[in-house]
Amino acid sequence: MQAEAKYQNLTVIGLGIVFIFINAIVVLYLGQLYFAFAPIALLVVLLTFKSYDKAFFLVVFLTPLSLSLSFFIPEIDFNISLFTEPLLILILGILIFKFFLNRKVEKSLLLHPISIAVIFYLFWMLITTISSTLPLVSIKFWLVKLWFIIPVFYFGTTLFKDYSKIKPFLWLMAASIFIVVVISTIELGQTSFLAKNAAHFVVKPFYNDHTAYGAIVALIAPLWWGMTFKAKIKPLYKYISLLFALAFTVAVILSYSRASWIGLAFALGIWAIIKLKIRLRLIITVVVIVAVFIFSFWFQIIDKLDDNRQDSSSKISHHLTSITNISTDASNVERLNRWHCAIEMFKQKPITGWGPGTYQFQYAPFQLERMRTIISTNFGDIGNAHSEYLGPLAEQGLLGSLAFIWIAIAVISTGIRVYKNSEDKEIRMLALSITLGFMTYFLHGLMNNFLDTDKLAIPFWGFAAVLVALDIYHIKKIAKS
Repeated sequence: MQAEAKYQNLTVIGLGIVFIFINAIVVLYLGQLYFAFAPIALLVVLLTFKSYDKAFFLVVFLTPLSLSLSFFIPEIDFNISLFTEPLLILILGILIFKFFLNRKVEKSLLLHPISIAVIFYLFWMLITTISSTLPLVSIKFWLVKLWFIIPVFYFGTTLFKDYSKIKPFLWLMAASIFIVVVISTIELGQTSFLAKNAAHFVVKPFYNDHTAYGAIVALIAPLWWGMTFKAKIKPLYKYISLLFALAFTVAVILSYSRASWIGLAFALGIWAIIKLKIRLRLIITVVVIVAVFIFSFWFQIIDKLDDNRQDSSSKISHHLTSITNISTDASNVERLNRWHCAIEMFKQKPITGWGPGTYQFQYAPFQLERMRTIISTNFGDIGNAHSEYLGPLAEQGLLGSLAFIWIAIAVISTGIRVYKNSEDKEIRMLALSITLGFMTYFLHGLMNNFLDTDKLAIPFWGFAAVLVALDIYHIKKIAKS
């Protein structure tokens, strides 16, 4: 044994010397500085093979801090988030290998309502990938969805079977996002919080867009208000939870993302309805009355909106007013342009759509000259359909849009069910606050879509995994203890 250990040590030392020699040549002589990161990459790969639950937590922490490959190599055509997506691909490969080795998947997980909705979502995406107008684009898009969903949602759910693994997931995610919030807020503070459009660039390079940044802080803010008042944690952690809750709420405001403002306000309204135990019949009645009112005065409402000339502004009151400006605000009008294109694309291909991920490359001919703005483009290089509902409608037909709506319904109903049925106050808090976070995003999804990026996909599917784990494994935790 001693001889074997000595041999292994000599092997490691020998390989280390060889690597230092190669590294010196590549970095110092050839000037390829990126090779210096090879040891870190090697250690991460070894960690993933040895303990992919730790690799999972590493992904969670790195996601908000991840940078695109183009940040390091601007001229590259292929883009990927470093270092989260390579890790996810590696975890996915290990999970697939393990599945074929053991051929075991928990039946309760596969048959859960959220899981069924996700399986259909991926299945229909595969069908529309086969019929895609741009097959290579769609195959890449579908594969990205696989390495977001399987390692985070399916593996995450099995990991969270151990209740003690849920809080590290939540704390690591929050700590990482908090770092981005602090950096962005300091950057914004240097403009005295007044420079127009400052919110657009202070979130870079971590987030490409202030609306994506607003979406993530709105998604997690309700959770940390819940953690502050209901979680079974030490006083010190209570204060840290309060710090997170305040920081994320302020970050929503300073993101200048109007969709995030509306989403957080909507979640607060839902919380009030649940806490006040307002009957569903009354809510439906109010919704019907409002719908009838809007339908009856539709043309008058549109005329009134046309009169609004308040553009986006660094002044919050003006920025709020600009939400209803559908005449001159470039951001609002461009959304109408993208939505119109998505609907027209759907009309041409209502069954299978144009193919997953193809919208940005196919929508240009559907633009109307009167709807174009200063930020319109014909080159598929500035965003997508700006809707989690209309994007799939154009790319995957009616069933594509319904698949995402099915996921939304399954997530919300699961969260409410766990909240109502659990006898554990902390589990009730987790279920309700995560569901309220989802509410912010499902409303936000009417105006933007970010689930094709790791920044939103990993928190989104991770939260879904927590809800499923609570529902399957922990809903009766107190009763059994």
